[in-house]
Amino acid sequence: MKRLAAGLLSAISSAALIAADGQAVAEELLPFEIHGDAVPKALGGLSGDAQRGKQIILDRRKGNCLICHTFPIEDEPFQGAIGPPMSGVARRLSEGQIRLRMIDQSRINPKTAMPPYYRTKGLADVAPEYEGRPALSAQEIEDVVAYLATLNG
Repeated sequence: MKRLAAGLLSAISSAALIAADGQAVAEELLPFEIHGDAVPKALGGLSGDAQRGKQIILDRRKGNCLICHTFPIEDEPFQGAIGPPMSGVARRLSEGQIRLRMIDQSRINPKTAMPPYYRTKGLADVAPEYEGRPALSAQEIEDVVAYLATLNG
C-alpha cells in the first residue's frame, strides 16, 4: 500500500504542477489552522468554485481523484475503488473536514494511501523539479472542497 501511495503521489505531483505554458510553477503554502479533524477556514480566505473543482477531479493529470474514488458522475468510466465513494461526502463531512483531508489526510490517518495535496515536506519519490511544491494550489484545494460540498445526495 505504501508503494501505491508513493507512486500515486509521484504521478500526481509530476502532473499537477505544470502551468499551461509547460513551465513548473511554485506556490508558497498559505498558513492554516487545524481544529480537531478539520481546517474550518478556507486557505487564504479564498472562495472555491464548484465547477472548477469538478474539472480538477475529472482531470487525470491534475487531481487524479478518479484513480481511487468513485463519484456520482455517470458518464465517467474507470473510477477507482481504493478510497471511499464520494457520493454523499457532504453529508458525512463538513467543508473543514474535507479541506483537511485534501490538505493532508495523513494528519488523520498516518497509514492512508491518499497523497497530501497541500504538503511539501517529508514526501517520497517526488521528482527533484517538483520538490517543495504542493500538488494543488490553495485555490484548487478550495475549488475541490466547493465541489465536494455539493455532493450531499
